[in-house]
Amino acid sequence: MFNPEFLTTDNNDCQDGNGLIQYLQDQSPDVLQRVAKSASNDIQDIIRHNVQGLLGMHPGEQFEVKVTASRDNLASLLASAMMTGYFLRQMEQRKELEESLFSDEAMAVDTDDLNL
Repeated sequence: MFNPEFLTTDNNDCQDGNGLIQYLQDQSPDVLQRVAKSASNDIQDIIRHNVQGLLGMHPGEQFEVKVTASRDNLASLLASAMMTGYFLRQMEQRKELEESLFSDEAMAVDTDDLNL
């Protein structure tokens, strides 16, 4: 679940040039929660796996893991996760569209005739 509190900071001087952080801060927590909840479980799992791969996966029950990152690196990670989410959602919508088109007998298209 998205935690909007992570966007708050005591020092806003570093964020003046970061349009993405400013945009996210201008959104209400309800909007951010709705966007986060709109992603399917499959998309959330892929993004979680991607972020864990970038940060390094360590079993929490065996290690006390602490990750430190600069503000710029964290912003890059956030941007990467957002772009991955948008891309995955587009691919999910395309898959759903293809499944609905190919499942309808009247709309069925021979896949050999497609040039994808």
